[in-house]
Amino acid sequence: MTPDQYCEDKAAKSGSSFYYSFRFLPLEKRRAITALYAFCREVDDVVDETHDEGVARTTLSWWRAEIDNLYAGNPQHPVTRALLPAIKKYDLARELFLEIIDGMEMDLDGARYASFKDLQLYCYRVASVVGQMAAQIFGYTDRKTLKYAHDLGLAFQLTNIIRDVGEDARRGRIYLPVDELQRFNVPAADILNFRETEEFRALMDFQIERAQHYYQQAIAELPAADRKTQRTGLVMAAIYRATLEEIKRDGVTKVLNQRLSLTPIRKLWLAWRTWWWG
Repeated sequence: MTPDQYCEDKAAKSGSSFYYSFRFLPLEKRRAITALYAFCREVDDVVDETHDEGVARTTLSWWRAEIDNLYAGNPQHPVTRALLPAIKKYDLARELFLEIIDGMEMDLDGARYASFKDLQLYCYRVASVVGQMAAQIFGYTDRKTLKYAHDLGLAFQLTNIIRDVGEDARRGRIYLPVDELQRFNVPAADILNFRETEEFRALMDFQIERAQHYYQQAIAELPAADRKTQRTGLVMAAIYRATLEEIKRDGVTKVLNQRLSLTPIRKLWLAWRTWWWG
């Protein structure tokens, strides 16, 4: 199996919405963005699938060293070998890969986020950084496109947090800001025990409204000159926004006890429609 095939397999098996948006890209860009996505999956899996915290931290340290190997031109892992041509062609900075790893390690720290401002650092590291790197791969002429990519990444991560509230609670994690739990009278114990209350419903309506705001803001920030090259991000946005609408329509309290996702056929249809018709 070649490094590119390894990354393709990693992306396909994830079933992620991102995978559907990659299908329309030219081969070289598709390989680059698939390798970037596979890297994110690898380091995320270290945290989510390794039950020993010490082992997880050691593995993340290995990945930091592997990024050094990558930029020294001597990568060892299939993902970093696939990334090697991409970092040169698309000028992807070493520090951004390390930011992603730092973001994943924040999950091991078990920190709660006192406010939305505190949560934004986590979202920046695990999502906005990735969005900006993706924008570089897709291509842009106006630096305002990087602001669009930052805010779109934030919107994606907020959607993930909303969709995965129950799944995260089963891992003992709550990403919703503490001050917002208090404002809506939702004790952490309600989330950790999967209680579907009216207070929780109001809290999640608020979270959805904020995520929708960031989608609107990001798309408004995208310069017209770069809209064509950034269509892949717009495809992702269409799929994620549809997921958010499904959560709102289906009943937001259900996210505690089930994980809502769109069917592969619907994702593919949204991807096709957005790519060709915007």
